[in-house]
This record gives sequence, structure tokens and C-alpha cells, in this order.
Amino acid sequence: MAINLSAFEQVKAALAPFQAKLVAVSKIKPVADIQALYDAGQRIFGENYVQELADKQPRLPADIAWHFIGHLQSNKVKYIAPFVDTIHAVDSIKLLQEINKQAGKHQRVIHCLLQVYIAAEETKFGMDEQELLQLLDAWKAAENTFPHIRIAGLMGMATNTDNETQIRKEFHHLKALHTSIKETYFREHDYFKELSVGMSGDYLLALQEGSTMVRIGSLLFGARL
Repeated sequence: MAINLSAFEQVKAALAPFQAKLVAVSKIKPVADIQALYDAGQRIFGENYVQELADKQPRLPADIAWHFIGHLQSNKVKYIAPFVDTIHAVDSIKLLQEINKQAGKHQRVIHCLLQVYIAAEETKFGMDEQELLQLLDAWKAAENTFPHIRIAGLMGMATNTDNETQIRKEFHHLKALHTSIKETYFREHDYFKELSVGMSGDYLLALQEGSTMVRIGSLLFGARL
């Protein structure tokens, strides 16, 4: 068994005062390791690759809440729509429309997080603030045509740096944006509440800056080879 149960307990203890959720990032990890963490009590797992997730899902317990956390192409939504709980990295109205369409085929509602670009790196995906507001305006104008999705919050990735001041600033900025969008677009919608930021190296900072959901892989499963 490759999982680190002591780290799992430490993470859970850190999350508890904030009532934040743990997404255990299990990409390229074997089914046996996921099952072991499930047996230890974990129920939310995150995957980055559509084919890998589609292969793993039927081999693991049915009550796992699968989160897709990678960059998602519209033409691949259909493969995970029958079972995925939450899609983290939505970055276009086209993708929202496709998720709604495919979820409708299975009479499901899929939670979606809008990915915002907050890092000082060109390798990260996500929308800038103007693009985010344009998407929300388009969604709001046609809200009743999206019965099979719920925009549940925002997601972001901080710059890959050891500069904690910069990381904290990026998280703080996204939290402020989340608060503003909640007030403007979702005042009457309780489901807009999630802020998915923080990973193995910075999740404690993320929690302090308002994260409700951290995505942790290497601390729990070991470094990817």
C-alpha cells in the first residue's frame, strides 16, 4: 500500500476547523491505492484524464464522488457525464453548454467550478476576470436553459513558487472575486459556495484565505514518477 495514512489524518485535522473538503488527487495512481484511501474514510477523489477516470470509475465503490480537475475538452464530456459529481476547470460557455447537454441525457445535475487564471505563469489554464464576467453574463441571460448544471463556485491554481506572500495574495484575490460574484450573480443561489484552491504545497495558506476545497495528491499518494 503506497498511501500515507498519517498524512491523510494530518490533512483532515487541518481542514476540520475550516469545514473544508478534501479532494484526493488520484491521477495515475492504481485502483488499489484509491480503494485503500476509501477504506480509510475518503470519499472525494479527483482525476485529470478522461480515459483514466472512465476506466477506474466502474472498478471502485459507487458512492465515490468523482471530481474532474483537469482541462476538459467539450468532445470528452460524454464519457464522464453519467457519473461525475463536479467538474472543476470550466473555462467557457461552450463547455458549460456541453456539460448541461450530456448531463441531461442521464437526468443528472453536475456541479461546475469556473477556473480563474490567478498565477504569474503562462502554463496555467483559466479565464481572466473579464472573460469570467462575460461567461457569467451569458449564463445569467439564459439561466433557465441550464437545468442540468450548477455553478457551484470558483477554482484557481497559484503560481508555482516558494514565495508565500505571492501565493497568499493570489488566493486572497480569488476569494475577494468569489465574494463579489456571489453578491452579483448568485445572491439567491445557495449552491454557489465553493472555492477550490490549495494543493499539497500550499493548502494551509489556501485554507487561511478562504478555500472550501483543497486538491491534494502527492502528500497522500506519494510523488508521481
